[in-house]
Amino acid sequence: MSVLNLHPQLLMGMPNAGELVITLLIIVVLFGSKKIPELAKGLGKGIREFNDAKDGIKSEIESGMKDKEKIQSPNTTSTPSGNA
Repeated sequence: MSVLNLHPQLLMGMPNAGELVITLLIIVVLFGSKKIPELAKGLGKGIREFNDAKDGIKSEIESGMKDKEKIQSPNTTSTPSGNA
């Protein structure tokens, strides 16, 4: 499937290089070159905190599932049954 066969509506959401440059210039003008590193640092900190919270919830769910499996399966030692 070539790009020419795609519907024009699908291509409208993709920014080209000129649009990206204009967007970056607007960001620099609005926030200033000194504020951009602070914004990036805050964004990185937020993403890190989100990932930590996500990992914590995932580990809690997994430990809860393991505890549930331990409760459901009785702790019996299996011995080979033989007629002795």
